[in-house]
Order: sequence, then structure tokens, then C-alpha cells
Amino acid sequence: MNFLQRALIEKAGHDNGFEHVLASAGDVVTLASARHRSQAVVTASADGFDVRFQSGTPLLLPELLRSFQPWAGVDDVFCVPTLADLAALLRRAASLSQALPNQVVRDYHAAVEQAVEALSVESRGTEGERLVRQRVGQEHYRDALLTYWGGACAVTGVTVTEALRASHAKPWVECVEDAERLDAFNGFLLVANLDALFDRFMISFDDIGNLLTSTHLSQSDLHRLGVHPGMMLRWLASEHRPYLQWHRARFLLGARSREKAWPRPK
Repeated sequence: MNFLQRALIEKAGHDNGFEHVLASAGDVVTLASARHRSQAVVTASADGFDVRFQSGTPLLLPELLRSFQPWAGVDDVFCVPTLADLAALLRRAASLSQALPNQVVRDYHAAVEQAVEALSVESRGTEGERLVRQRVGQEHYRDALLTYWGGACAVTGVTVTEALRASHAKPWVECVEDAERLDAFNGFLLVANLDALFDRFMISFDDIGNLLTSTHLSQSDLHRLGVHPGMMLRWLASEHRPYLQWHRARFLLGARSREKAWPRPK
């Protein structure tokens, strides 16, 4: 690795979420960040760059493989052909490292501590503090889902940020700990109409991501809501499934409850 290659790798890291250089000797540059726990070990090769990630979460590699499978080599190394491709890989790795569960919880606790310190002494330990904690948590959860889904609806691919909602599969109040509430796999980034239906258990998804709709939604209403046959999640990770199973149980329970409340005509 010559001086120019090393300088280009360091700049690609700095500009794409790995602002620190931990080591830069021989043929290896190790990149890191104060904003997340992942590190990228980069070497120059005859065909471009080889990149191996050392992460604080085992979920990073499977998620990267979802987007960068053609570059996957042996021993979890990504063989990246160009500097622009290296930048794209580092940028996605850095954003995922901040969005995936462990990091989000740490960031949330730090933000809550700061927000609570700004409250008056009289407000601490009251309903006001609880609302502050919930607001901060929901902001971090939304940011995590925006990052994880690349700023696009998990079903439609719509990228209008103002129309996107962070939808919990297992609702905030039902979660027993912050790790569940802030888990990027506990829900989906959805356009507002799908979010409203998902939040009220009028739609759900099966274990391969197909959209399920309540029998009490008429075809004309579904059409007006922009819901049509064949809609499904753009992808589904195994970590989504336990939360989806919880959501489907409520979806099916709601369907039975509505059936009792509004029996169909014979």
C-alpha cells in the first residue's frame, strides 16, 4: 500500500462514518468512530480494496450482505472494486452500526440523562420525566428505522420522510425493557396509511413478509388506502419474526373481537 492509497482510504473513512484511524501501518488501515463500536480493517489489493469489519453487534455482517452480496469474499471479507464503492460500504456499515439494537440503547440512555438534567428538580421522577423519556426514545427509534430502511418505506419504498412513521410491532407500552422498545427489528418504517393500520392491528405480515389484511376492511376501502394484493416487506430479517408473531397474535385476536362485535350477515 502506497502513501496515496493510504490517504484515500483514511479520507473515505473520515467522510463516511469512520473518522478515526486506529492503525495505519504496512498494508493495513484500521478505521473506527466515536459514534459506534464497529471498526473497518482495510487493505489495498490488485482489484481494489479488501474490507473486514469488527463489530459490537453480530447483526452487522448479515445486514451488509443484504446490500453488498456481490462483493462478499471468503472469511467475511468484502472485496470492493473502487474507491466510491468503498465509501458506500463504509457509509452503510457506519449507519447500521448506529441503528442496530445495542448502540441505539446506549445512545438513548445518554440522551435521556442529558434531557433529565435539563428538567427542574420538581419535575424529576414525575409524569413529565416519563414523557421526556418516551419522546427521546421515540426520536431515537425513528432515527434507527430511517437508517435501517435507508429512508424508504419498508413496503412501498416511498422516500418522502415527512410521510414515514416508525411503527412498533410490539407497542412501546407493552415492552418490558428499553432493549425491546428501541430494537430496530421491533417494527417497520411505514407510510402513514400503512402505519395507522399496522398500529391498530388492522394489517400485519406473515413470516415471509406478505401483507395480511383484516377481513373487516372492505376492498373499496383497501383500494382507497392504497393497499393492494401482493404487497409485502422489501425484506425481512429473522430478528423481526418474534415481534411479528406477537403482532399477528393481536391482529388475529382483533379480528375475532370484531367478528363478535359485528357478526357477518348469514
